[in-house]
Amino acid sequence: SRVEVIRIDQPNGRSNHKAGWIGFKPGDADHLFIATGDGGSGNDPDNLAQNRESLLGKMLRIDVNRDDFASSTVNYGVPTDNPFAGRADTRGEIWNLGLRNPFRNSFDRANGNLWIADVGQGDREEVDFIAASSAGGQNFGWRQREGTQATPGITDEPIAGLTDPIFEYSHDDVGFSI
Repeated sequence: SRVEVIRIDQPNGRSNHKAGWIGFKPGDADHLFIATGDGGSGNDPDNLAQNRESLLGKMLRIDVNRDDFASSTVNYGVPTDNPFAGRADTRGEIWNLGLRNPFRNSFDRANGNLWIADVGQGDREEVDFIAASSAGGQNFGWRQREGTQATPGITDEPIAGLTDPIFEYSHDDVGFSI
């Protein structure tokens, strides 16, 4: 009775930053949220977290009760109210982008807010927040920045309108992996 819903290819030769969290928002059994890591290696060398045609480094939102694709291994739908649905330059499954390794996340069962613990790289750990009423589309800034600080060695064109974490800490202050 098992049905493969989605498969996300990973960069060859990289074994880290796979994330691995899925969850349904309280009261919504149709839309599955999927947290994906950037695919690995230092500084996201392929800039996948900012690549809108990649599902890596994102929070995805898919409709598990639809099947919009002809493939037998792609068995979901893209919700029409996703922030990038229908855009030619962006995968419609994307709810948020600019994440590094968001593997500890949770919906608040009382109000539906989403909390994202995104593992940092060299110095900062962060907690990102998405209000239950959000229409999605936030960009949390990875690889250009780690927390609210510029990522050393990255000289990408600055991105306007990045969403700051609601909490961050330095490895020097508290410790490592959030």
